[in-house]
Formats: sequence, C-alpha cells, structure tokens
Amino acid sequence: MSEQQEKRLFSRINFDAVTTILGNDLERETSLLDISLKGALVTRPDDWTHDVGAKFKLNIKLSKDTIIEMDATVAHIENNHIGFHCEHIDLESITHLRRIVELNTGNEELLHRELSALRGH
Repeated sequence: MSEQQEKRLFSRINFDAVTTILGNDLERETSLLDISLKGALVTRPDDWTHDVGAKFKLNIKLSKDTIIEMDATVAHIENNHIGFHCEHIDLESITHLRRIVELNTGNEELLHRELSALRGH
C-alpha cells in the first residue's frame, strides 16, 4: 500500500458521472472516476493547462435533477487524471454525497467515522 493510500482518511467510491469543471475561463465536461467526502478524481480534459492549486467549481451530475456542487482545488495531476480537493460543499450536495458513500461502503460505522474526520478538518 502506498503512503498516500495509508494517509487517506476518506473512502474513495468508484462512480461514473458527467462532471463539469468551471472557473478560470474554463468550462469543460469530463468524467468522474471516483469521489469521496473530501474530493473527486476526474478524467483530464485534452486541453488542460491549469496547475496544482488552481481553484474550480465541480458540478457532478447524478441524475437529471440531482447535482453535487463543490468548490475544489486541484490537488494533483497525473497522466489522464486530475485529483480535486473539496474546499466547500453546500448542505444539499453533501447530503447527496453522504448517501453515495453510505450506499457504496455498506458500512454505517465507517461513514460516521469519515464524517467525524471531515468535521475535524
């Protein structure tokens, strides 16, 4: 297990959803690869020119009427992927995200531990 994986406090859920990256004169649609309570991993758009630390808004479309919106910072860029760290998420979006984590981990104790860690950060 890598050091990064050992340090990870939040379960990453593989999840396929259309994601729009907005900000810095950019609006690009891409694919969500995985999501956690503290961030998201997306496919890197072909014309990506932004660096680690750049701030964006992510709109993750779960269904026609359900979108998770988060303000996020580019945490890492590797090959064809961009990792975003969630800086802010509204109550409605965190409720949707919590439900995704709950359904995909199948472990209510793990979910509560992650939510406690989230509040501690």
